[in-house]
Amino acid sequence: MTEPLEKRLEKAMAELQAAQEAVARTERELRQASFAVLSSDRAVRATVGPQGELSGIEFLDNKYRDMSPQELAASVLEAANAARLKMNRHVMKAMAPFTEPSSGIPELKGFELDWERIFGPEVLRDDDDEDPGRDSGATPAWRDALGEDGED
Repeated sequence: MTEPLEKRLEKAMAELQAAQEAVARTERELRQASFAVLSSDRAVRATVGPQGELSGIEFLDNKYRDMSPQELAASVLEAANAARLKMNRHVMKAMAPFTEPSSGIPELKGFELDWERIFGPEVLRDDDDEDPGRDSGATPAWRDALGEDGED
């Protein structure tokens, strides 16, 4: 026997209100989020804010003094891009529950987002827990371009 329309509407309204509250909580959390990442040479730490904007750069242990301008620029870009990627993935994870259909009310479908179009293809790769160029044996592309292997 199907549920009366009034009950279904009541459930839908309750679920909608819960979803709106969850979205508001998620938005508040995301507005406060930031990520900091070290470059693979550990010379630079870049911090990005909630919209992926660069909010801080630190030059660590005076390593910049022994770097060419190109090396320093590459380190800054590497760290900033990695921090932005972490933020993008954090946003994806935070928004994931809102993209799924309702388990209790089949008529309330989730919404589909094209994360690749929003953030770029790298956001969908499964290397979230890996820091670029560290412990993976891979040489960062910027070191290849400079003809360096990253070894001290």
